[in-house]
Amino acid sequence: MTAVKEVVRRPLGHFAERSIAGLLAVAGAGVAFGLLLMLVRFRFSPLYRADHGAAEWFNDLVAPHHALVTVLQAITDLGGRPVLIWLVSVAAIGLLIRRQARLAVYLIITGLGGLTLDPSLKALVGRLRPVVDVPVASAPGNSFPSGHALGSLVAYGALLLVFLPAMAPRWRKPAIAIGAVLVALIGLTRIALGVHFVSDVLGGWLLGVAWLGVTAYAFRLWRRERGRPVPPLTEGLEPEVGRDIAPAPAEEHVLEHPRSAVAELLVGWVLVFGALYGFGMLVSYHAKDTFLGTLDREVPRWFAERHTGFWTEVSWWWSKFGDTHAILLVSLVFCPLVLAVWRRWRPVLFVVLAMVGELTLFLASAHAVDRPRPPVENLDGQMPTSSFPSGHIAATICLWAAIAVIVFPRTDRWWRWLFVALAVIMPVGVATSRMYRGMHHPTDFMGAILLGALWIGLLYWVVRPNADLAEGNQPAISADQVDELDDELAEAGRPG
Repeated sequence: MTAVKEVVRRPLGHFAERSIAGLLAVAGAGVAFGLLLMLVRFRFSPLYRADHGAAEWFNDLVAPHHALVTVLQAITDLGGRPVLIWLVSVAAIGLLIRRQARLAVYLIITGLGGLTLDPSLKALVGRLRPVVDVPVASAPGNSFPSGHALGSLVAYGALLLVFLPAMAPRWRKPAIAIGAVLVALIGLTRIALGVHFVSDVLGGWLLGVAWLGVTAYAFRLWRRERGRPVPPLTEGLEPEVGRDIAPAPAEEHVLEHPRSAVAELLVGWVLVFGALYGFGMLVSYHAKDTFLGTLDREVPRWFAERHTGFWTEVSWWWSKFGDTHAILLVSLVFCPLVLAVWRRWRPVLFVVLAMVGELTLFLASAHAVDRPRPPVENLDGQMPTSSFPSGHIAATICLWAAIAVIVFPRTDRWWRWLFVALAVIMPVGVATSRMYRGMHHPTDFMGAILLGALWIGLLYWVVRPNADLAEGNQPAISADQVDELDDELAEAGRPG
C-alpha cells in the first residue's frame, strides 16, 4: 500500500511543483502587464519619451529602404488575423477529424480569448498609434497592446503545445526556438513599421504569456483531475496522442522513385511549354483570317457592346474566384483537410505541384508569346502580364480539376459529383467574366484549357495521387461519421 501511495504521490508532487512555478510565471506576466498598462494609461513621462524616441529611430532606419519594408511587411503578415485564424481553424478541424475534440476545444478557446482581449483593451486604453516623419505602413484602431504581438504568441504558442507530441523528440526544442524567434520578429516588425510603440509590443507579449499560461494550466488541471499524468510543457499538452495527430504517420515515402519523377516532370514541363508556345504564336499572329481569328475579334466586341452595371459588378466578383488570393485560400483549406482525413502527403503534393506548375507555365508562356489584350475596353485596366494564356482561367482549371481528381475516387457519396461540377462551372464562369471584362480572347481560354489538361494529366501519370487507395488506405473519419463531430465537440467543451 505504501508503494502504491508513493507512486500516486510522486506525479502529483511533480505537478504541484511545476504548477507553482508556472502560476508564478503567469502571475508575474499578469502583474507586469498591469503595471505597464497603468504607465501607458497615465502617460508616464520616461516611458513616453522612450517610446517616441524608439519610433523615430526605427523610422529613420527603415523608411529609406523599400526592399526592407517589403520584407518587414511579409513577416508582420504572419501575425495578422487572417493567417492566425486560418491556422487555428484548420488545426481545430483537423483535430476533430482525428478524434481529438479536447485539443480542438483548447485551441478554439485560447484563440477566441486572444481575439477578444485585443480590441477590448485597445478600447479601454485608447492610445493613439505612433506619428512618424515618413510613414511606411498603416493600421486601423488604437495602439496598446499590439494585436499582432498578442495574437502571434497565443496562436503559435497554443499550436506548439498541441502539436509538439507529433514531433520527434530531437525536433521539439528547435520547434520551440523557431516559434519564439517568429513571435519576436513579428513584434519587432510592428515597431519597425511605425504602427506600434515598444511598450505596445511588450504589453502584447506579456498579456499573451498570461493568457496562454492560464489556458495551459486549466488544461493540465483537467488532466490531473481525471487521474492522467501531467508531463512538462516541453512534451506538449497530451503526449499520448502524438501518433494520432501526426500529419502522415503511416507514410514512409511520398514518391517511390523521386529522382525519376523529378526528371519526368521537368521534361514534361518543357513539352507543355512548347505546346503552349506553339498554340499561342499560332492564334496570336498567324490565325487572323481563320475561324479562330474571327472568334477572337467578334466575341470581345459582342461582350463590350452589352456591358451593364449589374453584369459588370457580377463579372468583377466572379473574376475574383480565379485570382491569386482566392486560389491560394482554397488550396490552403483543402490541403490540410486532405492530410487530416487521409494521412497522406501525396495528394497534397499533387495539388501543390499543380499550382506551382500552372503559375510557372503561365508566366513563361505569357512572356514568350506577349499577346496584346483585346482591342476593347479593358475593365480591369492595364495588367502586368500579356493576354495568352489566361492565368485566372488556367489557375481555376488546375485547382478544381486537381481537387476533383483527389476527392472523386475517395468516396462513393453523391456529393462527390459536386466537385466534378465545380471543376467545370468554376473555369467556365471565370472565363466568361474575363472575356466580358475585355481582358481575354476566346483562344486565351483555349490556351488555359490546353495548359490545365496537359499539366494535370502529366502530374496524374507521374505522381499517382490516389495510389494509397489501391494500398487499402482508409480515411480517418468516414462520411457517415461527420454528424458525430458536433457531439464530440460539445462533450469536450463541458467543464465536468
